[in-house]
Amino acid sequence: MATTLAGRRLLLLRRCAAGRRLLGTAAEASPGGEEAGGEAIYVRKPSSSSTRDETSVSMPMSFMTGSVVGKRFYRDATVRRADDGNGWTVMLDYRTLKTPAKRPLKLHSRTLAMAVAAEWEYQEQDGIRPFTMPLMKLACTALERVPLTRTKIITNLMQKFHQDLVFCRSPADDELTKGVYEKQKEKIDPVLDWVNTEFGFKPVVHTSFLGGKQDERLAKAVETVLKDANDCELASIDAMAAAAHSLVIPLAIFRGRLGVDESIELIRLEEDHQVDRWGLVEGGHDVDIADLKVQMSSAVVFLQLSWLK
Repeated sequence: MATTLAGRRLLLLRRCAAGRRLLGTAAEASPGGEEAGGEAIYVRKPSSSSTRDETSVSMPMSFMTGSVVGKRFYRDATVRRADDGNGWTVMLDYRTLKTPAKRPLKLHSRTLAMAVAAEWEYQEQDGIRPFTMPLMKLACTALERVPLTRTKIITNLMQKFHQDLVFCRSPADDELTKGVYEKQKEKIDPVLDWVNTEFGFKPVVHTSFLGGKQDERLAKAVETVLKDANDCELASIDAMAAAAHSLVIPLAIFRGRLGVDESIELIRLEEDHQVDRWGLVEGGHDVDIADLKVQMSSAVVFLQLSWLK
């Protein structure tokens, strides 16, 4: 079951990124209830006698952590201009989609809004599954969590910076780790050279699990990048850092130095070396790999789509 769920999440992300069927039958609408081409789309107004808000729908807080949050209650997922003309909202039939905190899911990028709508379009009739909607969850994080906890997020990232994955080097004189050391020299040293060039300070490499201490000027330079990042960028960097156990790798992606495949190779460098030596455990290693690909890829897609109009 775990393999199936992870595989479904990865397949969904690939479909969204490739744009094979972005919205299916969904239409892009303007605030007046018309398509971009001027034709009317399916919109049903709530009864005037209704006492509850039927013009919008909010996801429960369990959406951020739950596996299934209810059956599909809508026909189509669409995107439309926000009522104030600033940004794009996602529509589930005639309802405006809201975050768990009941804020309109308004995104400045039309492309990102379409990708989020695609995740809703792919939901099955028997249940809405948040674990297949990584872009939606990242959007909620960027809109709700980051603005309120920005300082805390940056502090947590910087506290782990000195123990970053790329700064830890396996011993070269141990037979069990010699192969890992050689791969780290080959794959990670170029990233360390990039850090030196990008931030102006050479990182300190250590072999202790407790980590070392990086130059405070390097730490300040990295912290400045985080402070200058907008909410979507910081949400993406934070998500990637959690998956990668590294802040340098997300920053290298953010600055265009690394791609997804290269990053996953660096993150799994030591474990893949052990898998090559001792074999892959089905239902364990393969699930971890699939989950890592989903987490990293979805954050990168969210980051890149947030830059588009």
